[in-house]
Amino acid sequence: MAPTTRIPVLKTYKLFIDGAFPRSESGRSLEVKDAKGRLLAHLCKASRKDFRDAVEAARRGHEKWAAATAYNRAQVLYRLAEMMEGKRAELEEAVACVGESNGKGRGNGKAKPAPAAEVAAAIDRVVHYAGWADKYAQVLGCSNPVAGPFHNFTVCEPSGVVACIAPDERPLLGLISVVLPVIASGNACVVVASSRNPIPAAVLAEGCATSDLPAGVINILTGDRAELLPVVAGHREVDGIHAAVATDAEMALLREGMAENLKRLSLRRSGGGKTSVDWLDVEACEGLAWIEPFVEHKTLWHPSAV
Repeated sequence: MAPTTRIPVLKTYKLFIDGAFPRSESGRSLEVKDAKGRLLAHLCKASRKDFRDAVEAARRGHEKWAAATAYNRAQVLYRLAEMMEGKRAELEEAVACVGESNGKGRGNGKAKPAPAAEVAAAIDRVVHYAGWADKYAQVLGCSNPVAGPFHNFTVCEPSGVVACIAPDERPLLGLISVVLPVIASGNACVVVASSRNPIPAAVLAEGCATSDLPAGVINILTGDRAELLPVVAGHREVDGIHAAVATDAEMALLREGMAENLKRLSLRRSGGGKTSVDWLDVEACEGLAWIEPFVEHKTLWHPSAV
């Protein structure tokens, strides 16, 4: 009998909602191919209903995450960095697998770095925001001088559920950059992954599932950005949006949604133009300024004699 050619079993990546890996309720899927047109994997294509389910999961996850101590949140994020370090080779392969030889995936006119550099920067960024998790409140909060026998304090609270839109050109590092400032301060998030290369987001979801993050704190959807953006913009249970988008039309769509139901909105320009964020720039993509947009401030009064 003549030998037969073996057909490899390609992986089908699921959505990541509420700590589990469901298929899309619509049954749709995406084919991800490399620069030469070879099929790499199948991914679920999220729908409006999947986004609603993810928001509900994030609302439940937010309650537990916001109630955790800042120190505990910091330790959990350090644990996420450990899980990413353990999946480093798989993440590098995922970052490298799609469409870079055709000139796509560049930012600010600079050549794309080696996948190892992007993965290392993503892990380091998780560690950076883990360090901020138990420190931002001291910097953003304060004791206010008042005239009278009172103490007056401003304290920080998380906003709630935040939708995070990852950029296309840095599928892992860009995702980490929009998500970590959000969850470091106690928010939960629903992530719309890169449309060009969603595989790194799917691999990251597997790391999240085996970390100590409570279910629902990070929910990751793969699918068509053009289809999901109007859903994100108009959803009334979303308290904020942290988005890296490439076009003026996308920015306008999100601003209209923000104005309609008073979401917090922080927009970053992606896509490789001169005004785009350079996701590898530590000074530009790290720090308190990325956390502050998704923190609420509450003022407390207390008699000084008690």
